[in-house]
This record gives sequence, C-alpha cells and structure tokens, in this order.
Amino acid sequence: MLQAIGLTSAPRRDGPPAVDDLTFEAPPGSVTALLGAPGSGKTTALRLMLELEAGRGVTYFRGRPLHRIGHPAREVGVLLGDVPGHPARTARGQLRMLCAAAGVPASRADELLEVVGLAGLGDQRIGTLSAGMDRRLGLASALLGDPHTLILDEPAEGLSPRERSWLHGLLRAHAAEGGTVLHTTSDPKEASRAADRVVTIDEGRLVADQGVADFSRTRLRPRVAVRTPHAARLAAVMNREARAARRSVEVVAEDGSRLSVYGSSCAEVGDMAYRHGVPVHQLADEIGDAGPVAPPGGVRPSGPVRIVPPGPASAVAISELPPPIPVRPARGPLRPLRYELRRLFGVRTTALIMAAVVLVSAGLCVVLARTGGTPLPDLLVAWPDLLPLPPAAFAAGLLGALSFGDEFRYPALAAGRGTVPRRLGLLLAKLAVSAGVASLLALFCVLTDAEVLRLVYGADLVAIPPNAPQLAVSWAGLSVGCAWAGLLAAGVFRLATAGVAAVLAVPVLVVPLVQKLLAVPSARSIAGLPERLRELAWLQWPNEADRWAMAAVRVLTQPVGLALSLSLGALICAYVFTSLRGRARW
Repeated sequence: MLQAIGLTSAPRRDGPPAVDDLTFEAPPGSVTALLGAPGSGKTTALRLMLELEAGRGVTYFRGRPLHRIGHPAREVGVLLGDVPGHPARTARGQLRMLCAAAGVPASRADELLEVVGLAGLGDQRIGTLSAGMDRRLGLASALLGDPHTLILDEPAEGLSPRERSWLHGLLRAHAAEGGTVLHTTSDPKEASRAADRVVTIDEGRLVADQGVADFSRTRLRPRVAVRTPHAARLAAVMNREARAARRSVEVVAEDGSRLSVYGSSCAEVGDMAYRHGVPVHQLADEIGDAGPVAPPGGVRPSGPVRIVPPGPASAVAISELPPPIPVRPARGPLRPLRYELRRLFGVRTTALIMAAVVLVSAGLCVVLARTGGTPLPDLLVAWPDLLPLPPAAFAAGLLGALSFGDEFRYPALAAGRGTVPRRLGLLLAKLAVSAGVASLLALFCVLTDAEVLRLVYGADLVAIPPNAPQLAVSWAGLSVGCAWAGLLAAGVFRLATAGVAAVLAVPVLVVPLVQKLLAVPSARSIAGLPERLRELAWLQWPNEADRWAMAAVRVLTQPVGLALSLSLGALICAYVFTSLRGRARW
C-alpha cells in the first residue's frame, strides 16, 4: 500500500505551489495511474513522495516513509525521466553498477536485460540508445532490487503502440504478484486501458480518485472526428438540424479544418455532409476526453480535448516478470566498494587519463634530465618548477573530482533516497578507492620514469637516495591528498570543475600563504614530540616507531603538506556542513 498524505511542494515566487495538499492511495495488487495534463504537477508529486524535493507531507510505503527503509531499492523501484547514466557506459555495465549499489547479484543485470528485450544490446553504450530502448533500460533499473512498489514517470513516452502494450502487460504482471504500481500519464486513454485506478490531478490538486470503470464512464465518451475544408459551414448545418430535430448534439471546433461531434455517428454526419454538398476528408469514430471531473463543491476545471483510441483494460496481456531474488544478502561493507570500482572502471575515461599521465610523465622526465639541474626526487615524479603539481598528482585530483562530479552530472543513485551520494558508506568507499588509485598511479609513474631514465641515459642517473622512505611517504601523501581534495570539493559544490579548481588552488594559493606564515621566526620547536605522544598513549609502541612518527611530522610541516592538510580539513568541514544542512531540509 502506497499512501500519499498532504503532499505540498515549496511555494513558487510567481504563483501557488506546483502540488497543493495532494492525498491519495495506491493499493497493492493493482495499477494506479496519476493522470494530468502537462504541467499539472505529476512529476513534482513523485519527487515529493521520493523525498527528492523540498515540501511538506509524507508518503508511506507499506507503513514506512522512504528514509526509514534500510534498502530503498528493495522496496521502491523508480523511473524518473531518462536513464541517468554516463553516456559512455554500456547498458550491462550500468545495470551491474546499480546491482552493486542495491546489494543484489551481478547476474541480475543479464536477467533483466532479457526481460526488457535488450539482451542483444547489453554492450551498447547508453548514449546511443533510442528513446524506446532508454525507457526499457530505465524499467530494468527500477526492477533491479525486486521491489514491491514501482513509481514510474511517463513510462510509455517514446514507445511504439506494440511496446506500450508490452509495458502495460509487464506492469499488470507486477501488480498480479501483489506489487503496487503507480505511473503518471497525460493520456486518458492510456489510463483507462492500463490502470485499475485513476487519480486525476489539475494544478497540483486532487480532482478525482476513481476506479477505471467509473473513470471511463465519467471522463471518456464517443465522438466523431471530422476533417473538412468547410468546417464552419458543416458545423452550422449540424447545429441547425440538431435544433430542428431536438437532439442533443455538440459540435466542437478543434482547429481550422477539424470538428469533434458528440452525440452523433459517422453515418449521420456523412449523410448530412453529402446532402449539403460539403466535402469530407476524414470521418472516424474516436474516444474523447470529457475533461477533469469537478471536485465536490467546486467548479470543473477547464482543459483541452484529447483524442484517444478505444481499448478495454482486459485487452492488456500480462508479460513475463523477471525471476525473484532467492536470497537477499545482508548489508556488507564491500557493497559500496564494488559500486565505486564498477563506476570508476566502467568507462574508458579512467584508463585514458591514467595512460596519458604515464606517457606525459615519462616524456617530461626525459626532457628534465637532458636539461640538467633538476633534483632526482623531482626528476622521478616529473615535477618541473613551472608546473604547480606533477602530472600524476594532478591526474589523481582529476579522477577524484570526477568521482563525485559524475555522480551529480549523471545521478544514477538519486532516485533511491537511501543511496544518494551523501551517504557515509558511499563517501568512505570513494575515499578508499580514490586513495588506492592515486597510490598505484603515483607508484607506476615513478617506476616508469626510473626505467625510462635508465634506458635513455643509463643506470648511473637513477640511484636510490638515502631518504627514500620519507620521499615515498611524501609522494604518496601528495597524490592521495590531491585525490581527496578533488573528491571532497566536487562533493561540496556538486561539480567536477570545482574539484579540479580546489586541487590547483593548493599549490597556487594556499602554499604561498603557508610559506609566509612559516617564514615568521618561531620561539618554540616541536623537537621531542614523539616522546610526549608516547607519554599520553596507553599502548607503548616500539622505539623504531619514533623515527617514522618524526618523519611523518616533518612531511606535514612542509609547506605543501601543511597546505594540503589545511585544505582537506576545510573541505571535510564543508562537506559535513552541507550534508547536515541537506538532511535537515528534508
């Protein structure tokens, strides 16, 4: 049972709210259509139910609001607009990525591709799918978690009549299994054919909540569609003869050459046109929309007449549903990691960036070694004085920025309230994966640069420095810090460009400020810090750890290390603040 109670969107500056005190129910075991003209507030109502838009009211899914459901994808399947996936990702890769987020086996993706008719197109990129294929992929995404409730926004948009029949059969099969289906539509005929219950709204308010039989009787009536170059003349003739015969015939002018005749038949209209010498280009029986039902004590809202073909609800064939998930695994810490790994390596962008950085770093270190004068540590990481950051560190920051930037640009998780990018588990997974990728990229660039220098200039140029451990820690810290700075900045500002700007701001803006602060004479020293920390600790670490602790302190007190630490601290505080503010808003 889906219960929407008092849904009201935030008021608009130039008028009333898009949804105003909307209350209705969608019972289990049936298909409910939310009917309304474009702009009537249907999509806003769905977003309010899913807690994706600010407003008032509450929606219960089998007695629980969505934010109280531990596994949203297992309870609610959502399709809002187009599939929000990266256009370069394949259809199968998109579903497998969402499988990891929902905690279901990856084999579920192939099962659903078969069900929605995309089994042969699993390796096709999302950006190349047609409108109909995109809707099929969106429906597969909604069915991934074997949900009880389906909430679909215009699911038949862009589908052919045959695909619409298949879609309606699939929705009816889900309802026959005891599930709840709520979908929006602006077509009264589609609502009468595919739904068991029709909820009509207009200007965000409830107009009628009817069974499909009552809806068809009160909202739909037969008419004759006539197209003639002399529409005004034919209308006058039909009105005159109807008054003479005292018949209830209504003639509505649709446009310059089209008429809709209520209360007559094709034979009568054709005979009348023949008798008066009026040429007719089209004459057909249709089912017309009678307009919204007047609310109790109110006035019937006006609305355009819509032409819809006839078709009984019983004509919808029940389609095959995907098999249920036999075992629902419990929550585990690896699920967000699997999602992030599939998201990161599911497109070619990551591999292209890493390959390009390795080539640039190798070529740059050869040029620097030829000119001479560059210290060996800077030579191995290809860091000339002209660049604010070495190529590997900048690439780590770029990949970190894309980690959150792509989430907001292609919000594949936004439909499930419990798995939006603000979730702590997803943040920790992104931090862990970005740190691992940055460390591997930094290590691979150093090893590649060393091997290239050895091949070009000989082994004498590459020698292990005495402070190699400290340099390795500094290099890894710089790469991971840049990755995290880009990731957190993109998460705060919801833009990958902001993440890249935050990475570049560290050496360009923050480091000079830190250098000015460190240039001030100091009367105190941090000498003996490891011993003082040892006195505070309950557990005594080995004496060898003092050397490593002091090395870490020296790294952090360097201008770049201190600037990066300050930047990360500020970004973490900003991320926490924006997360708490967004949570309080709901």
